Amino acid sequence: MKQLGISVYPEHTTKEKAYAYMRKAGALGFKRVFTCFLSVTESKEDTIANFKEFCEVAHEAGMIVSADTNPAVFRKLDATPYDLSVFNEIGLDIIRLDGHFGDVEDIAITHNPYGIRIEYNASGTIAIDNLLRCGADAENMCFCSNFFPQRHTGMGLDRYIELSKRYRDANMRVASFISSQQKNTFGPWPVYEGLPTIEMHRDLPIDLQLRHMNAINLAQDILIGNCFASDEELEILANTDLTKINMKIDLEEGISETEKEIIFWDKHQHRDDCNDLIIRSSMPRVIFKGKSIPVRERKDRMCRRGDVVIVNDNLEHYRGELWILLKDLELSDEYNLVGHLSEHEDILLDWIKPRFLFGLI
Repeated sequence: MKQLGISVYPEHTTKEKAYAYMRKAGALGFKRVFTCFLSVTESKEDTIANFKEFCEVAHEAGMIVSADTNPAVFRKLDATPYDLSVFNEIGLDIIRLDGHFGDVEDIAITHNPYGIRIEYNASGTIAIDNLLRCGADAENMCFCSNFFPQRHTGMGLDRYIELSKRYRDANMRVASFISSQQKNTFGPWPVYEGLPTIEMHRDLPIDLQLRHMNAINLAQDILIGNCFASDEELEILANTDLTKINMKIDLEEGISETEKEIIFWDKHQHRDDCNDLIIRSSMPRVIFKGKSIPVRERKDRMCRRGDVVIVNDNLEHYRGELWILLKDLELSDEYNLVGHLSEHEDILLDWIKPRFLFGLI
């Protein structure tokens, strides 16, 4: 099951703001908080005390806590791959390894007695087959992508898919980051242009980022990398339907009530016998059988990728079918243009595979 998460960097804000944000997210059903030990400059004692309280608040809000670490953080806290007692004292649920200790230690750390999961870097080529073959505890392993504060440095979509699929194919849980579009957000470092995993997400609305991640279907934990996301953004994400691929539509003026019912019908399914021209939902012709769909004149018969059309009364046998165009097509007056996918929403089209459910919102 997919879960939502936030990120909080308490060294850059007040406890009041950090804790209020976690409580808000927890109340909305978010399940995870990511934080970073790499950027913390406090002493060992202060780090333990402050993050112990941080974890207590997160747990009370119903969320687990993961923290970015590397060998330098381990040395600072007097931890080793064989002794994670300090992380257990803090209350961490997941230790993300931004750096590695070596094959022997990377295996041994998964056998810690505290049940702390070890999260490897999903944005790198980890020899997971070798780790598992040599005895790493798969139950205590998961993966998390990098985020990228610097513009133009985020992962390309193909590379993200290649690496994430590598770990999902090994039955590992993968976490990835999307980015709030609020001004003056921040991460662990003094760079402020968002914190997505995939570069193409950097300037997209946060809910489209989430719906795209959901369509790609490789990350089960989808985390907001920067903070603070607005209350509106948190609420939008919490209310996003992740059971199918949903796309926003801008409606044409003057469409009928029947056409609206068809557009927002909640069981659209792409046909098994599909092609590369259209996404075709044919069941509405059965569900809405007998309802008239009057012809609406169109000046331009050329329809374009992302256009949504419904078969009208001129083709009674197929009347009510809904199509979303994948390519530009010239269509006869048997098809009413009812809307167009909103800006950037067409990135979701290529993920609607044969028999996949989809929705228009």
